[in-house]
Amino acid sequence: MNVKNVLLSNINRSLKSLSAITLCCFSITSFAAAERDISFTQYIENLKQEATELGIDKNTVDSAFQNAKFLARSVSSDKQQPEFKMTLDTYIPRAVPEWKVKQAREAYKKHYKLLHKIGDEYGVQPSFIVALWGIETNFGRLTGRHYVISSLATMAYEGRREALFKKQLFAALTILEQGHITQDKFIGSWAGAMGQVQFMPTSYLNYAVDYDGDGKKDIWNTPGDVFASAANYLKTEGWDNRHIWGRQVSIPEDFDTDLAGIKQQKSLAEWQALGVRRYEGQDLPDVDLQASLVIPDDKNGRVYLVYNNYKVLMHWNRSYYFATAVTYLSERIMSPLIVVK
Repeated sequence: MNVKNVLLSNINRSLKSLSAITLCCFSITSFAAAERDISFTQYIENLKQEATELGIDKNTVDSAFQNAKFLARSVSSDKQQPEFKMTLDTYIPRAVPEWKVKQAREAYKKHYKLLHKIGDEYGVQPSFIVALWGIETNFGRLTGRHYVISSLATMAYEGRREALFKKQLFAALTILEQGHITQDKFIGSWAGAMGQVQFMPTSYLNYAVDYDGDGKKDIWNTPGDVFASAANYLKTEGWDNRHIWGRQVSIPEDFDTDLAGIKQQKSLAEWQALGVRRYEGQDLPDVDLQASLVIPDDKNGRVYLVYNNYKVLMHWNRSYYFATAVTYLSERIMSPLIVVK
């Protein structure tokens, strides 16, 4: 195995399921850009040398960095995350307003045949593909406006998560080298998330699909590639379309909240014995399923009993709020059931 393949293998193993917001969950270490003892220009030269030493084509590297620049806004966006307290009751109406539900239903109808063809092939309910699309980029309308190489080089130079962003940067150079996108269209978020599904470069290399067979995995402009890439991610991470994502439930006043958490599982029968009930008060389903109890806010807020598919959404983005917003929008798309003739 050559050096370049080793690089890609290591990238794929270590950063398999990162998304843009997931990056914010990593611990802050090292030093800030202001403490660098070299300029951004010199840092770029070092990155170019390292990339070519790893086997990435020198012409690709030189061309990709030709227009790279330091993006102060990327650094400020990374550091200035919202500090105010939000609950699901305030987050869901913001993330899934009624106009987005309407647009999601329209998108579902517009792409019905393609979505169901892909859904059948990958074993993923089309409503979840549309919901992810809507939550991530407002159905492809908000995909970012920064040159991906500049974003990633800036974040690497900033220093707090240098190794992480360097790996993403080298993966991005590989995407350019493979010819999936031209430099002028290699646009994404301030953190380097790309396309209508907001894949980080390593996620792109792992999950992106050339569904229309044109030789390019175009998650920026081609609906088939966008939908199939999202479906492939879910399928690869363990999605099971035989089951739903979970349900909102109620718990007793004296419930031990230490039992809650996405990593803790019990059977539905065990949760039933602990006093967990459907939100309306009825018994839980009498089926052999493992589930986790999640309490995104506190026991006085919303409580959910979630199955494997919810956990797959947590791989996409390690946020209870994100996963719940996706499931909520998915359910709103299908309720009332949309019948396409």
